Amino acid sequence: MSKRAMDAEKLSAVLLTIEDRRSWDARAELARAIELEQVARDLGDDLLAARARLCQINMRMRRGDVAAAAEQIWHVHQWAVEHDARQLLARTHLIWSAIHLHLGDAEQGLEHAVLSVELLDDESTEHMHVWHRTKLADALYFADDMETARVRYAQAEEIALRAGSPALLCMLNNYAYAESCSGNRQRAGEVVDRLQQLALDWNTPLEPAFLDTIGSVQVSNGQYARAEATMQTCIERYAEGQWDDANAMAQYLVTLAQAQRGLGQHDEAQASLDKALQECRSRDLGESLVRAHREQAELHAARGDFAAAFTAHQAFFKVYHRQQSLKREARARTRQAMFETTEARQEAERFREQARRDPLTGLHNRRYVDERLPDLIRTDPALTVALVDLDHFKQINDQLSHDIGDQVLVRVAQVLTREVAAACSDGFVARMGGEEFLVVLPGTEVPSATAHLDGIRLTIRNQHWSPITQHLPVTVSIGVAGLVDAPEDAQAPLLSTADSHLYAAKHGGRDRVVSGTGLRGCIGHPSAA
Repeated sequence: MSKRAMDAEKLSAVLLTIEDRRSWDARAELARAIELEQVARDLGDDLLAARARLCQINMRMRRGDVAAAAEQIWHVHQWAVEHDARQLLARTHLIWSAIHLHLGDAEQGLEHAVLSVELLDDESTEHMHVWHRTKLADALYFADDMETARVRYAQAEEIALRAGSPALLCMLNNYAYAESCSGNRQRAGEVVDRLQQLALDWNTPLEPAFLDTIGSVQVSNGQYARAEATMQTCIERYAEGQWDDANAMAQYLVTLAQAQRGLGQHDEAQASLDKALQECRSRDLGESLVRAHREQAELHAARGDFAAAFTAHQAFFKVYHRQQSLKREARARTRQAMFETTEARQEAERFREQARRDPLTGLHNRRYVDERLPDLIRTDPALTVALVDLDHFKQINDQLSHDIGDQVLVRVAQVLTREVAAACSDGFVARMGGEEFLVVLPGTEVPSATAHLDGIRLTIRNQHWSPITQHLPVTVSIGVAGLVDAPEDAQAPLLSTADSHLYAAKHGGRDRVVSGTGLRGCIGHPSAA
């Protein structure tokens, strides 16, 4: 194995650790993914570069820059589609689903989540099989279809158990959260019990975020003492410094305050809440501040201080509406970024298509041929091509005018396009320059192609040309070549063979079709010279 191949293999493994591992430090992983993209470009490996770019998009989204993620994901998606990178495409749809769910578009979020699962195959990692189904279940929950979501959570759990995947812990966390938010407290309690038991069986300490979910479910089920113990463990574990989430501690303190309020420990709850409010204000944590003010109102009410509860409730509504306004602005920025990116992409595609079209006839041009034909040569052994050249076209230009010549070229292009589409739905016509055209017929053996092309020759000759060319006839000579005729399976030899057959048609009297299997045409036609 070459050094370059070994480097690419090593880089792929490093990228996989970002793709298939949960990391709390999105800032560090973003910087790392940017460096890895440059390494991939230095290696000349576009797939690895696209994977690194998608990792960056994911980390930007996790850091809250959803607009940048939405703006950039189009490019990775387009590359994955054009290069049939199925696994990359599956990962792209997963992140796209998260972007739409952030925008509150549950329908689009679900659509992308479905695609992210449909694209899974034997090449997909175990983590993808578990996590993509988990996120599909999450999308179904957001789309208010909890019944179907349970089916997908169960599928993810079965696969994860069979594979011993650590993603099972996160899947159970999401499942418990969805059941709790849907008001199914008993089911949520059963799921967190499974989550805790699994962590014990695997001797794996639960992440603080998972403990917060467990604590919240225990609070909703009235298990306040258990919830307090869970949240004390959660906060101690967070203090170890492994978890880089600025919003986390404030959330954990609010959940602890809820448990303490449930136990009647109002002073302890207030102390926890004061710390949470301080965290929110020092870090400008809008979402957590909303939750903290709401809990403050509940705590005042539990103490019987309803005037203070009313004041706290007013503060809650104020920060709530402010946060909703900020969310709407952020969503508007994201939607605008998506719209502008879509516009730019459509404009780029329009210019790209224009660059691959002949402006006079509207046919594809040589650039398009150079992009499309090599793939057909590589994948289609029954491919046949033909060079079509107008006979005595110089006479039309010289005796009538170049404008008349252009009209003839446009009419011939229309006939070729119509007849080729009828003969071969996958075929296409290109103008190679001047009065020469290329016909490409995928999946068509030379004898059948030659018969079709001879019919096209006759159709062109029998057009009602006199209103355009007066007394001058319009005929074509055609040289046909299949891959079986070419000395090697490559574009230049194939077109060279077709050109030699075209030369034979011209020197054999014109208005005829010549292929490696023989000659078709009209000998003695007035246009022959």
